[in-house]
Amino acid sequence: MSDPPFGRTVTAMATPFTATGELDLAGAERLATYLVEKGNDGLVLSGSTGEASTLTDDERVALWRAVVSAVRVPVVAGATSNDTAHSVELVQRAEKAGVAGVLAVTPYYSRPSQAGIEAHFRAVAGATSLPVVLYDIPVRTGRRISRGTMLRLAEEVANVVAVKDASGDPASTARLLAEAPDGFCCYAGDDALTLPLLAIGAVGLIGVATHWCAPECGEMIRRFLAGDVVGAREVNAALVESFAFETSDEAPNPLPTKAVLRVLGLPAGECRLPLGEAPAGLESAARSVLARLDAWRHQRSDAAPTRA
Repeated sequence: MSDPPFGRTVTAMATPFTATGELDLAGAERLATYLVEKGNDGLVLSGSTGEASTLTDDERVALWRAVVSAVRVPVVAGATSNDTAHSVELVQRAEKAGVAGVLAVTPYYSRPSQAGIEAHFRAVAGATSLPVVLYDIPVRTGRRISRGTMLRLAEEVANVVAVKDASGDPASTARLLAEAPDGFCCYAGDDALTLPLLAIGAVGLIGVATHWCAPECGEMIRRFLAGDVVGAREVNAALVESFAFETSDEAPNPLPTKAVLRVLGLPAGECRLPLGEAPAGLESAARSVLARLDAWRHQRSDAAPTRA
């Protein structure tokens, strides 16, 4: 199996802000470096977890440039909005900023037809020579990318190379991948469905919990691809709590991730409105999640056979 375009364990990075709510570029560089050191093969910036909707265009560009200069892994830019003309401008700026690819989300709020969705993605891809990852996340956008739309784009638009699948429908994704052209990749876009999606052909994960458990996510993927399904299931079971912690009605993503980062002493700050500050008790809950994950790590380490 050939390597996927942006690696297998990729983090959709949170965007650090200062105590006064300004973009923390030095913090972004530090966080990106930490994530790579912890085993991430690539990074996605200014996506949902990166609070893209609260960033100005100039902030996005500054963030892309800062992180591209700080790490030596592929950096993918969340560079679209629900406005096609605006998206075209952003992807052109992303290419000039030196990113390795573009994450293009389904136009949200407008709820366009499939014809409108397809035309939007064709315009975005046509504005850049960079590889484009389609982002199918109907819970946020109000529209799915239909299988027919995605197949036409994958077959007819050379730089549409992958989908970040947060559709929550593995059966539909299985059919998509059975019909997709060679070289078109699927990344899990919902951490909790990584293992099921690997089973039907996904190449890796663009994750959230990978902020704090990238080594384990990478191990799960490697074990599964090597045929160690039982081992992959054991790792997945240890990560279920982390996956569940990522988001809830009381603390939507990325509030929990930023709580974990603060507990770890990493740059984060609070979220900008409308998410706002973390609810009471979230950092305490983050400590508990991390403590149980660390206990599992130590248990595994203690149980590992010693070498003569």
